[in-house]
Amino acid sequence: MATADQPRASPPATTLLLMLVVVTALYFGRGIFIPLALSILLSFLLAPIVVRLRRVGLGRITAVLATVALAFTIIFAVAGVVTVQVNELANELPRYQRNIEEKIRAVKQSEGIFDRLTGMVQELYREAAKEEPPAQARPGTGTAPAPTAAVEPIPVEVHEPGPTPFEMIGNLAWTLIGPFATAGIVIVFVIFMLIEREDLRDRLIRLFGASQLHVTTQALDDAAQRVSRYLLMQLIINTTYGIPIGIGLYFIGLPSAALWGLLAILLRFIPYVGPFVAATFPILLAFAVDPGWTMPLLTIGLFLGIELISNNVMEPWLYGSRTGISPLAVLVAAVFWTWLWGPIGLFLSTPLTVCLVVFGRHFPQLGFFSILLGDEPVLPHEARFYQRMLAMDQDEAAELAENFLETHSLEALYDQVVIPALRLAERDRYRGVIDEVRHRYVLNSTRDLVDYLGDREERRDEEEAQDGRAHAAARPAIPEQAAVLCLPARDEADEIVAMMLTQVLERRGIAAQAVNAHLTTLEAMEAVAHEKARIVCVSTLPPLAILHARYMCSRLRGRFPALKLVAGLWTIDPQEGNIQKRLAAIPADTVVMSLSRAAEEIPALLKTAGASDIPASAAGGGAIR
Repeated sequence: MATADQPRASPPATTLLLMLVVVTALYFGRGIFIPLALSILLSFLLAPIVVRLRRVGLGRITAVLATVALAFTIIFAVAGVVTVQVNELANELPRYQRNIEEKIRAVKQSEGIFDRLTGMVQELYREAAKEEPPAQARPGTGTAPAPTAAVEPIPVEVHEPGPTPFEMIGNLAWTLIGPFATAGIVIVFVIFMLIEREDLRDRLIRLFGASQLHVTTQALDDAAQRVSRYLLMQLIINTTYGIPIGIGLYFIGLPSAALWGLLAILLRFIPYVGPFVAATFPILLAFAVDPGWTMPLLTIGLFLGIELISNNVMEPWLYGSRTGISPLAVLVAAVFWTWLWGPIGLFLSTPLTVCLVVFGRHFPQLGFFSILLGDEPVLPHEARFYQRMLAMDQDEAAELAENFLETHSLEALYDQVVIPALRLAERDRYRGVIDEVRHRYVLNSTRDLVDYLGDREERRDEEEAQDGRAHAAARPAIPEQAAVLCLPARDEADEIVAMMLTQVLERRGIAAQAVNAHLTTLEAMEAVAHEKARIVCVSTLPPLAILHARYMCSRLRGRFPALKLVAGLWTIDPQEGNIQKRLAAIPADTVVMSLSRAAEEIPALLKTAGASDIPASAAGGGAIR
């Protein structure tokens, strides 16, 4: 629900229309927006350096000019090295033509069963494609076609007039001036963005909403931090990738090794495709240079080894924080920005998508960007678990539970995932939006999962105890006589939570049993008397949890006045309006809302509950699970 200081989200039609207008403007105005986007990204990358130089004592303009001069000197130096290396390689390529021809000839001369089968199929296809002679021309028919004069077609060629000298000079000038003009615009933009950084930030805050000063400031800071960190970490990773590539190719003997190292650094900024392209050209060149197969195999091995080290060592170590976008979103963004802006768009796709995701997290109007492109789960754990159960996909629901257990305890899994999912199922059942088949499937699947997890944790504890582990040996022994009886207030969902509570208590050395939910109230009373438990915990789920708990606790208190009662109202929010007054009407010694809280309260009650609190009863016991 939108708060007073948050704007309401725009209608879908308005949002789609606005997106269409923005995409159209970006496409037709790419001559302006591409230099602007490059300038913004370079400003994000260079801003930390300017800040550090200013802290040293340099003035704003001096720090900006020094940073920009250093950055573009490095960029132009790299471009110059690449140009020189490409020219040298172009001059040397004719020398390797003979090696390429010999390799092609060797491949053609290698005959195998596949080549023979291919040749046979092609020969049969040519034989079947031959046309039959026309009927009037067949021999023996007594007819012959009338001779006709052969008419040779006259070929017609259309030649466009060649360009005039002025057109040639203009095309050449535009080819040379275009990149330099773009570079000059980027340099000017970067200088002024760095000098006016604070003023630009204030204007963006005013543009996006001065009434939401904290939200806009947080969004801009988050975007700047994520993009600058991504560019810096990517630059470090690419450098540690490209330098070993260049050195390795130099010792392998591949020409222009420095060129391939620099290209590896630059191309890895392009997601997914960049590393493949960076490796393709050196490998093809190695095939051309070496008459044998040693150099190509060494080149392939070098790229594979460096790639494995970079992906499994450098990236996990240096990427302390993720970009915040999912892998699928990276691919979609790469395709979209490439279509929009060409190769430059492919290079800019990840940083631009990071900015969209960050703004989507802070501004409701752009929230769909965060949902579609972000890497964080858009549904809470309990909703995902319940959705898998509704889809009757028990395996995937169990996988979600297993993944949650990798970082959380069994108690946390029950409290944060399984019990809230059961509450959602009970809510839908009372509202009539879930059919009986699916509701029964949810209950049965959850019961099976709880049984499985309980048995697995018990086996794991036994194995750890046998191995003599200290934390396993500290678990107390469970007495044979149940000290706690977990009593469902109404239906099977309450019983399943009672089963979870018994597992949690037994892991703490407290014997507990769960009563079958199919017993009538009278049979449940007799079961309590028969078992002589020292504490009874009434288990109940919303939406009618308080009503059912008050009824069951009143019946128990009337028959067993000295019995210690715990009312388990699972997942009820104690901060709800008027909830405390309704809870006070429950005749229980304590009211708990989670298994973890119950596991803390019950041991304290056991110290005050005597063994003779429940009188003996002649009635037979009910079914106990």
